[in-house]
Amino acid sequence: MIHLSGSKIPSLIESSECYQYAAGALSGGIVAGKKVKQACRRFVNDLEKSLTEPSYPWVFDITKGYRPIDFMEAFITPSKGDYDRMELLPWQHFVEANLYGWVDRKTGYRRFREGLIIVGSGNGKSTLVTGNAAYAISKDGERGPEAYCLANSKQQARIVFDACKTQIEESPLLKKHFRTNRSGIYYDPSNGLFEPRATDSKNLDGMNVHMGIFDEIQEYRDYKLINVIKKKGKKRRQPLFIYITTLGTVIDGPLMDYYILGGQILDGAEAISQRAADRMFVFIAEIDEGDDPDDISCWGKANPSLGPLLLLDDLIDEWERCKLIPAERSDFINKQLNVFTSVDELSFLDTKTIRANNKTCDIKSLKGGLCYGGFDLAETEDFTSACLEFPLPDNWFFLLEHSWVPLKKVKEDHEKLDWKGLEKAGALTIVNKDYVEYELILEWFLKMRELYRIDSVGFDPAKAFMLVNKLRENGFIMNEVRQGELTLTAPLDHLKERFLDGKVIHNNNPLYYWYLSNVKLTKRGPNATYLPTKQNKYRKIDGFAAHLDAHTEYLRKHPTYIPKDKKVSTVLKLG
Repeated sequence: MIHLSGSKIPSLIESSECYQYAAGALSGGIVAGKKVKQACRRFVNDLEKSLTEPSYPWVFDITKGYRPIDFMEAFITPSKGDYDRMELLPWQHFVEANLYGWVDRKTGYRRFREGLIIVGSGNGKSTLVTGNAAYAISKDGERGPEAYCLANSKQQARIVFDACKTQIEESPLLKKHFRTNRSGIYYDPSNGLFEPRATDSKNLDGMNVHMGIFDEIQEYRDYKLINVIKKKGKKRRQPLFIYITTLGTVIDGPLMDYYILGGQILDGAEAISQRAADRMFVFIAEIDEGDDPDDISCWGKANPSLGPLLLLDDLIDEWERCKLIPAERSDFINKQLNVFTSVDELSFLDTKTIRANNKTCDIKSLKGGLCYGGFDLAETEDFTSACLEFPLPDNWFFLLEHSWVPLKKVKEDHEKLDWKGLEKAGALTIVNKDYVEYELILEWFLKMRELYRIDSVGFDPAKAFMLVNKLRENGFIMNEVRQGELTLTAPLDHLKERFLDGKVIHNNNPLYYWYLSNVKLTKRGPNATYLPTKQNKYRKIDGFAAHLDAHTEYLRKHPTYIPKDKKVSTVLKLG
């Protein structure tokens, strides 16, 4: 049992499932990963502060924390499975009691405005949030409460909504007081409503959000829906936005950002202000770094419902069936064990490696430094990228990469990028034309040459005739980098080793992160040679292609031999 150093724990709190879960996770009695233990330690530390420091702004009101739990267990019938009533599991007690029990010492309003909940697939997260929605519009003490289930598509948004609708219609008590139809759930005494909405919903105006439930945010590509909904809650006294999901494969979207932010909050990182950290509850259930997916004993870290709800034998059967198929193995590790993975067998880098290359460098210190250039024009109506690679001591490399894209491409928005955010970050220039003029790339290299010593520039000879001529006219040394496996395999291998060592610095360029996550390798021939290609037509790799050309130039000037691709000719000899 955990004992606070400065004050006795009130018996009502100490006996609660919420506190018992925290105590069990911290003592080792409950299987829990690092981040869940951190969430439990945060709870216990905050509890002690609330009991011993009169100036601490938050207090834990166990009665308020258990109101939604009591509501769900008394009235909700699960919409799936052979269950007569809902009985929340210990980890769900911990989540609910934290979200609702921590309040402002002076006003009594809720502390947490946001809740990030990440658990493995099949752990009952959707059933949990449907209960929250019914509670929010009926018993949360808000006038005219509006709750919304939000997702990347209408179909996904309806999953949680339809589950809530079924729960109410199957509850003898709730169906007497709620009205339901295909478009909404209504509670007339409070004038409350619950509706599904999505990014592709035609109308997001006129909303006054009390609760927003963002389901499966691993599929989100941008913040459009999140930002709209959060702005609609500013007039509420205690709005609550819940992000509930498994992990995914999209490393350039909101989920990765929230995952990193949540980790920083749990770590107590100085980069996060205490005021901001105090407003987000974080519960991330995942296996720990170094855990072997074959080790069944660690699976409970990502699956807190293992046993009562999620049967271990079923998971073992699924694992044994899929572990020999790379894509299915990756999907199991991703969805069931909550590890960011790349689902493609030949993805160039996994998510962990990509995010490990997160060091920064003062670019001013590189002034006058030696570097190698590269660019990728692809189609002028599409992305265009240019870069400089700076070799640093001990096999470190700094990458300075920039991209251009025509305004027409931004308006089409197939890639679902945060275009304005990328432009503001200095990673992208949006060109007010239907194509990217080669003069823009020429101007970029001329400007860079004023700051750095550009040894040479590598380029794909299949395109860029005009740009190459202009660069040569301006004194640049230009070298062809043919896009064949004989030329590119060695640079790919060498560059991958640097990434695996965590020695590629790009100052966390968000667009370059995206490019990296899109690269997969196509195997060519029997000799383990490869070519980089994109995951699909909207997952671009232009920035990486430019980097690879620059890195090829670097290797040509160092003791690594890169053979040139040669055309194979056949000579017919007549006897």
